[in-house]
Amino acid sequence: MSILIDEKMRVVIQGITGREGMARAKLMKDYGTKVVAGVTPGRKGELVHGIFVYDTVEEANEKEGPFDVSVIFIPAAAVKEAALEALEAGVKLLVIVPDRVPLYDILEIVKVAKEKDARFVGPNTLGLISPGKAVLGMIGGRAESARDWFKPGVVGVTSRSGGITSAISYYLGRAGIGQSTIIHVGGDAVLGTPHPDVIQMFEKDDQTKAVVMFGEIGSTQEERVADLIERGEFTKPLIAFIGGAAAKSGTRFSHAGASIEEGHGTYEGKVKRLKGVGAHVLEDFNDIPKVTLEVLKKVS
Repeated sequence: MSILIDEKMRVVIQGITGREGMARAKLMKDYGTKVVAGVTPGRKGELVHGIFVYDTVEEANEKEGPFDVSVIFIPAAAVKEAALEALEAGVKLLVIVPDRVPLYDILEIVKVAKEKDARFVGPNTLGLISPGKAVLGMIGGRAESARDWFKPGVVGVTSRSGGITSAISYYLGRAGIGQSTIIHVGGDAVLGTPHPDVIQMFEKDDQTKAVVMFGEIGSTQEERVADLIERGEFTKPLIAFIGGAAAKSGTRFSHAGASIEEGHGTYEGKVKRLKGVGAHVLEDFNDIPKVTLEVLKKVS
């Protein structure tokens, strides 16, 4: 199994005729993702890597639907309109790649997604990949790289950093450790699918035997993961690394979602909380493969 995606899910790409949309459409299609349509207003009838382009999601849905997923490569100011259009068409999973989406726009997407019993990953995400099955977004850059870097296996990866998402999975793979699903939850302050949601999905996934989590200062995502462990709602081994050890109050670390104010969201607080519930919290990023191997030997 995997979480959120597999090789059977039908995908529409909104913004497919833009530079990023075209490049990532090739990545997804070449990797084996079932991309069945693209959408760009005013560009109906064009082909992008053999994918037919429609003016609206509704029109694409009538001709090629239903869709399980929409991957959105729309300028930030237009993301809300695109996301709501996909949700109204019945799409149950959105991957919102752009950063700098206005906060109130995201809050409205959150509201409508809940009403529609749908979810989204992002914004400001590289996306997600189930190795050997499908990729959504831009993880891996090219299909050849994605196949080389990410290997199927039993370790789930959830990360708040795009670059670190790929690095963790690359080094796990080089150590002979495959992954079930790899998710970059996104770098903004409000997210559709933060760490706790991903962790709960990994708990229910039979393929996943352990999870590696890259956390950061700011927000309460990691503390809420600790709450899940404390309540017995996540029972699999968790290997965690928290970025931003040297950050002081008022510091922004890398992106909008990683900043601490007045003692909240601190490195020390996150590490203490996770260690207190038995997570394997590492001080050296390079120890992730070694500790993961040790953990897997105990659960296999």
